[in-house]
Amino acid sequence: MTPRPSFSAVAVACALLVASSLGAQPKPFTWPIAKPSQVGLNPAVLDSLDAEITAGKYGNIDRMLVIRRGRIVMNKWYPHDYDTIYGDSSRASSSLNNSHDPTGPFNYFNPWWHPTYRRGTLHTLQSVSKTVASAVIGVAVTRGEFPTLDTPILTFFDTTAVANLDDRKRRITIRHLLTMSGGFDWNESIPYSDPRNTAGALEASPDWVKFTIDRPMMREPGTQFNYSSGESALLAHIFFRATGVDIEEYAARHLFAPLGITNWHWKRTTSGAIDTEGGLYLDATDLARIWQLWLQGGRWQGTPVVSEAWVRESVTPQIATSTRAGAPKYGFKWWLYNNPVQKDAFIWAGSGFGGQFPMAFPDQEMVVVFNAWNIAGGPTLPLRAVQERLIRAAK
Repeated sequence: MTPRPSFSAVAVACALLVASSLGAQPKPFTWPIAKPSQVGLNPAVLDSLDAEITAGKYGNIDRMLVIRRGRIVMNKWYPHDYDTIYGDSSRASSSLNNSHDPTGPFNYFNPWWHPTYRRGTLHTLQSVSKTVASAVIGVAVTRGEFPTLDTPILTFFDTTAVANLDDRKRRITIRHLLTMSGGFDWNESIPYSDPRNTAGALEASPDWVKFTIDRPMMREPGTQFNYSSGESALLAHIFFRATGVDIEEYAARHLFAPLGITNWHWKRTTSGAIDTEGGLYLDATDLARIWQLWLQGGRWQGTPVVSEAWVRESVTPQIATSTRAGAPKYGFKWWLYNNPVQKDAFIWAGSGFGGQFPMAFPDQEMVVVFNAWNIAGGPTLPLRAVQERLIRAAK
């Protein structure tokens, strides 16, 4: 068994001081409800978005949730008949219909699994799962139960069984995985419906961790952002090796429980590992609790869940995602969009396949969640325009 890395005694001592105040169960929580005008939001903006979504202007939007100053001001479902919309596609072989198990959880056209779990209220989050996995790591760091982010990831592997091993791979750290800069040879920049997309080969493989860690290297770690779901899949393995606890169980105890989240589904890969790259399902009102936790500096009902230092660092730009002007920056699995109204301000977001967009607007004290299932072309939510409308709606 691979030994766990040692921790700095000072770091552990400091973390234990924080952790000693963690673990107390919070009072039951239900989101209070208010009218938009009561929290300084222009209701006409929300009504216009609602009308546009209802009219189908943005395709298959499933949910819009708007929270300001801790109160829900809009929470709407938009039902769609996905059996009719994607029924034929669910039975036809494609990159989005996992050929080795067409009735299973990686057939993205199967309405038993997508966009909601068993046709219920838990909505697939897709790559927003990456952001939540990062939040769980932040909790573990806060509690002194996770190693420094500069620990080489091969610490957690039997290197005699790793293919394409070179010095660059030896230099990959946990920090590089959190910032999508591991340097693996990986192409996820083309549509997921394209069989050349590496993520499709990942999901079709029997062991996602081995598939990823065995990939050849393309560049020096830390030098360039390259979107890779495989790097996020590695985190489930690393988390267990580092802590001795499955990341879902750890999330249940130390993130979900303190926030009062009791209902979720988290898919596992064919090898049994938690799918930390895209497998989590939550109701929008529970997903919003995590984004609200970040707005509140890591505290929930007065109790620290994750340190303010981690919150701050995770939403600080760590790497550029593109050289394109106005492109978002990237934190620790957080997409950081430039605020279109305020200079040097960011919107803290997750982003998931099909149109999963939880967002925190720190300067507006606002959390917004959109769920959608636009996976086969057609109109989608114009995210930047909607962000600007929501910011300008806030007084």
